[in-house]
Amino acid sequence: MRQATDMLEVRTQRQGLVEVSDAVADWVARQGMARGLLTLFCRHTSASLLIQENAAPAVRGDIERYFAAVAPESRDYAHDDEGPDDMPAHLRTALTGVNLSIPVLDGRMALGTWQGIYLFEHRVRPHRREIVLHLIGE
Repeated sequence: MRQATDMLEVRTQRQGLVEVSDAVADWVARQGMARGLLTLFCRHTSASLLIQENAAPAVRGDIERYFAAVAPESRDYAHDDEGPDDMPAHLRTALTGVNLSIPVLDGRMALGTWQGIYLFEHRVRPHRREIVLHLIGE
């Protein structure tokens, strides 16, 4: 059994989904492991990780609009230290999660045909986000 770890930095420009599939797939390939388990962990409380369809851009827009409606920006939250998008960002992260586990088979992530990995930025202004990558396998 071998292990590999690394940090992927993602610079976001706005709220929304940022696909990171290619960067993660490239890293997995460089590790030279035929099979194993990949864990991704987002080190933030106002951004999250999703596996979602990566073929139709309308899916991303619909997801973004859904979460804007479920956890709208407002000054009505008790926690608004960094503005009206602060608490909704935490709520959206709580609903989506900060970690993913993906099997690795034949040296590649075992994602489905239309699945992609996304960092979901929940804040309005640009941020530098970090995703921890951990692969264990052989």
